[in-house]
Amino acid sequence: MKIFEQPKQQEWTSIISRPVMDDTALRATARNVLDDVRARGDEAIIEYTEKFDGVLLKDFAFDENELIEAEAALSQELKTAIQTAAENITTFHQAQLQAPSVIETMPGVRCWRKSVGIETVGIYIPGGTAPLFSTVLMLGIPAHLAGCKRIVLCSPPDKNGQLHPAIIYAAKLVGVTHIYKIGGVQAIAAMAYGTKTVPKVYKIFGPGNQYVTCAKQLVQMEGLAIDMPAGPSEVCVLADASANPDFVAADLLSQAEHGVDSQVLLVSTDQQMIPRVLDAVAKQLDVLPRKALAAKALENSRAVYLSDLEEAIALVNAYAAEHLILVMDNATEVAEQIVNAGSVFIGHYSPESVGDYASGTNHTLPTNGFAHAYSGVSVDAFVKKITYQQLSQQGLNNIAETVRLMAEAEGLDAHARAVTIRQSQN
Repeated sequence: MKIFEQPKQQEWTSIISRPVMDDTALRATARNVLDDVRARGDEAIIEYTEKFDGVLLKDFAFDENELIEAEAALSQELKTAIQTAAENITTFHQAQLQAPSVIETMPGVRCWRKSVGIETVGIYIPGGTAPLFSTVLMLGIPAHLAGCKRIVLCSPPDKNGQLHPAIIYAAKLVGVTHIYKIGGVQAIAAMAYGTKTVPKVYKIFGPGNQYVTCAKQLVQMEGLAIDMPAGPSEVCVLADASANPDFVAADLLSQAEHGVDSQVLLVSTDQQMIPRVLDAVAKQLDVLPRKALAAKALENSRAVYLSDLEEAIALVNAYAAEHLILVMDNATEVAEQIVNAGSVFIGHYSPESVGDYASGTNHTLPTNGFAHAYSGVSVDAFVKKITYQQLSQQGLNNIAETVRLMAEAEGLDAHARAVTIRQSQN
């Protein structure tokens, strides 16, 4: 990790920058695969699955018999853990549902807004070095609560043509209706355009590698909705002198182990905290199975010492982290000053891991600074909010003159007539 001590504000831009790559070739590859799947459908998917995943699958649709096998393959302890997480996530997201509230803006004029689930949504679940079955819960549960009729899940098969059993188990637990063994750009293409086997969706959710992210952005440019712009995963830890260096090190490494393009940022108001944390990182890193990935991610990461807490908070808000952990005694008060973050973890006993898995909040969050303007996934992400209005005859009379005057002033006489013709026939 690169260390900065008391940097001036003009240095902050470079400190909080994310790794940048030239994606020209990547975009061309993704575009070719998207176009090929749109043109040839299932045939192209079969070929790309063999090419990229190393397995020839003539039928990539989920076989119900695999559910029985998946359940048998999982320990009862893990199934119970998944169920507990699902219950917590359901409890948190269910509270986001709101009944329509009818507002009478003036006598006889009633207006309201109603949330309607997007009919068909797509969920992409990575299955490479870390099969993220927890993401199935994070996306499938709010989709089900929102009332989405079809929830389509795609995830890459392993070399035996199978999905990780926990992905299958979680998918059936939360009400996923369609499961397909398709990964990468071809999965995004299948859901974006539809094939003989895979239904076309109206919005695509879920993380993925750089190719998947690029493919999502390309189909978004064609008019298909996606959850949010996303980049590599990241965490920022703000720590004071009260922080436990071992806790902080564990938090940094839990993010770094996601992949080589992950980034961690440590900001501390205690000058001695940074070397203590780096010592703890070295010790903990040495025993991690994903040591190589985490070590590479740490090369792109930074540690910053700022003695002034207000300055430290300002830097953290400028970074706009996907995950922000406040490891300090007055964490609750500091949390009130956070305005840019995907999800905030408050205090010494709130590691990012709990939000990633089971506390109840959603772990699908904005990265790459998008937390300045974007929220994480919630039930709202799976619904359209339709407005309604209903006027009585008296209500129309009450508002007619206002509408007529405004419409005529804009030169839209037919708009005015739509009101006055009803008045003339009262």
